[in-house]
Amino acid sequence: MRFIGVDFGWQSQPTGLAVVDWEDAALHLRELDRVAEPAQAADWIAARTAGRPAGVAVDAPLVIPNPTGMREADRLTHVLYGKRHAGCYPANLGRPFAARVLAFSRALVNLGFSHGEALAPGAPARFQIEVYPHAAAIELFRLDRILRYKKGRVAARKSELARFRRLLLTELPRSDPRLRLVSLPPIPDTGPRLKELEDQLDALLCAYIAAHWWRWGRARNRLLGSRAEGYIVVPAPPEPGGRRIPIH
Repeated sequence: MRFIGVDFGWQSQPTGLAVVDWEDAALHLRELDRVAEPAQAADWIAARTAGRPAGVAVDAPLVIPNPTGMREADRLTHVLYGKRHAGCYPANLGRPFAARVLAFSRALVNLGFSHGEALAPGAPARFQIEVYPHAAAIELFRLDRILRYKKGRVAARKSELARFRRLLLTELPRSDPRLRLVSLPPIPDTGPRLKELEDQLDALLCAYIAAHWWRWGRARNRLLGSRAEGYIVVPAPPEPGGRRIPIH
């Protein structure tokens, strides 16, 4: 299986991309990239997944049926993660990003990626899912609050992005599925370069979530919401000692 992570540019921003492969009972990072437009991202994915099973995890709402307000999936992120500052941005058809993100989901469908909310763990398939890296990082890295590398002064963003990079390098190689990861790009000094690396590392985490969903399904992931109303997949590994976190 191949897993693609997409840190989608919701409005006019570039999109971060990552490729991770499942081989020899482990995950292997193959590529990190960034493109300017959604059409480029769809072509990039098509070129790297042609004729093979693959999962695509996108940090953006892929199902938005509600004209106004907030999806149930969005509300649940506030219930579960709001105290740790990880309630997600509400999605509805009135938002300026809605047409852009829904068009990208349709482009994935046209490439053969159906929605994977009912995926059977371990089955070869071509699927797409919506994910939320902030909530995933809280669960996978056992954080008390989100990593604040997206906003603020450059020095503070550098420090938090370095922490994120370090957690990817130290925690995912000992998680299940295991990501064999020995290096990542260094932390740059300027704001624009920080944003570029941030997009790529977020995409890497998205790709890992796709693999985690494929590996475990609902046994170790939360499915917030539904296919009809919009959904978000969040890893929920067992706590230390083996107790499973309740699935909502």
